[in-house]
Amino acid sequence: MTYVVTENCIKCKYQDCVEVCPVDCFYEGENFLVIHPDECIDCGVCEPECPAEAIIPDTEPNLDNWLEVNRKFAEIWPNITRKGDAPADAAEWDGKPGKAELLSEAPGTGD
Repeated sequence: MTYVVTENCIKCKYQDCVEVCPVDCFYEGENFLVIHPDECIDCGVCEPECPAEAIIPDTEPNLDNWLEVNRKFAEIWPNITRKGDAPADAAEWDGKPGKAELLSEAPGTGD
């Protein structure tokens, strides 16, 4: 099992999860975070820390696409180990449906 960052993180990117991860398995895109599924130790400490409730275990149904998104971008985006600032408009995007098409493939700045 691993944890997966899902659609609601897009354009929210709160990063509270990054602070608590004991193995630094988060990677940063321009407007989204991902978890490297091969580095995640399945401890679950990140899940309750996400204000957007965008992190869920891969045992939940219909996550194959998001698991692949996490795997793909964890290989090319920079690692992030410290919490940065969330976007100024994060609260406005939290909970909005249909954000998948807004996922930027551009990397974030990392640490």
